[in-house]
Amino acid sequence: MKKLLYIFSLIGILSFSSCADELNTEPTDKVSGSTIFADASSAETAINGVYRMLYVAGWSEKWGAENCGQTAINLLGDLMAEDHLMKEQGQGWFYEDYRLNVHGDYSSKSGRSYSIWNFYYTLISNVNYIIASETSMGGDPELKNSVVGQAYAMRAYAYFYLIQLYQQTYKGHETAPGVPLYTTPTVAGSEGSPRGTVQDVYTQINSDINKAIDLLGNLNDKEQTHVSHVDYYVANGIKARICLVQHDYANAASAAAEALKKPSLKVATIAELGGNNSVKVADVLWGMEIIADQSSAFASFFSHMDADAPGMYASKARQCISTGLYALIPDTDERKTAWFRGAIPAEEEKSSSSYTSYCQTKFKMADYTTRTGDYLLMRAEEMILIKAEAECHQDKYDDARATIKTLGNQRDSGFENRLSARTDAKTYNSNTNAPLQTLMDEILFQRRVELWGEAGRIFDLQRLGLGYSRNYEGSNHTEKVTTKNTEASSPLFILPLPQSEIDGNEHIDSSDQNPIVQ
Repeated sequence: MKKLLYIFSLIGILSFSSCADELNTEPTDKVSGSTIFADASSAETAINGVYRMLYVAGWSEKWGAENCGQTAINLLGDLMAEDHLMKEQGQGWFYEDYRLNVHGDYSSKSGRSYSIWNFYYTLISNVNYIIASETSMGGDPELKNSVVGQAYAMRAYAYFYLIQLYQQTYKGHETAPGVPLYTTPTVAGSEGSPRGTVQDVYTQINSDINKAIDLLGNLNDKEQTHVSHVDYYVANGIKARICLVQHDYANAASAAAEALKKPSLKVATIAELGGNNSVKVADVLWGMEIIADQSSAFASFFSHMDADAPGMYASKARQCISTGLYALIPDTDERKTAWFRGAIPAEEEKSSSSYTSYCQTKFKMADYTTRTGDYLLMRAEEMILIKAEAECHQDKYDDARATIKTLGNQRDSGFENRLSARTDAKTYNSNTNAPLQTLMDEILFQRRVELWGEAGRIFDLQRLGLGYSRNYEGSNHTEKVTTKNTEASSPLFILPLPQSEIDGNEHIDSSDQNPIVQ
């Protein structure tokens, strides 16, 4: 009889910095499913370890440098689409995602299929221990509700990414195979679950995020004890993302509006954002503060992004904006020159720095000496974009215009005139490089520019039913993938199940595998 053997290899002892105080998690591979946390304090230690999982590397047997937690998944989701490219191949890290060429690694414990599966299911396994202790946990009731609420939110978060990465988008695929659901503690050798359906997974996600919002919203103090923690406002931000994918636009708008109520939250100026590397900026809802002794150095998001960081990977595999998207950005938009290079004469280009045409300068290490920079997982600007898009989908054009102005006027000195030229409509171009005409075109364009490199563009293309072409006049893409399917429902945009899951789960066999394209 097959039993699960690997997906619940747990985090062990991890340290996490919260206001410079180190906390240790209980190694949950040394407890059984019936073990409960004695009190809320021990559960808080465990949830801190879960947050650290979001930025550590090492989720695969090899190629660990490209498996640096959540930001790595956001990056690969961007590179699979049309707005983001790598100018050079480097050692191949992330370049195979950009080439849409990772399906062949499904049998390896070093490939994307395994590393992402292992990452999210390890997170789920850990929070399940906390959730199982909800009714028996002692200690301060406020702390207990806070920690359990965070655990529900993180389980919703993990399943939300799993279902997007291992199956087509929600709308139109509700009855397609989902991913295995586990809602109780498990250990190595526990019996596996079947795939179920996409709807089954979203039903669990919706239940979990609503439970999180209820628990966190009933606290006397709704705000975070540390920016890394999911609070009431972040939980609403996660719900806004979930609802947007489900085309539940009314709830997407209301959840985003609730997230934006966080005290002192505001849209940041480009100058305030700097290199998008500090959780202390006023627009940050949720982020990971990285201190010097927790830097992953080479195996970090900034190592792959900042081509000016001495000795880091990005100088040999530079991340650039596509000429298609860049051409749509007006010269009055500050992001055009603050975040990206323009065209640079060939004789002036450098071979190993950001001084090359269209190279990104949006993400910069905060400190080259310590090789650090904070990871931003949710910003106010994203919530504005979700709210505006959701309002537009509901034909609330005046509301959508007012909402998008709160961002656009901060970025583009000519935004009022630009927006006035857009017609009130929720339709949008099928050619993503075509001139903008409608209000929805403008909102989606603002999302592409503002969230470039941080939201995973491929997820937007899937939920919006958009394909793409990299092969257009003036394209700077180094991999145009002209022989590959880049329509919205392409099997290349979802990952195969890892072979080790098929081998280890008695309720999944080779007939349950996603399409493998090589």
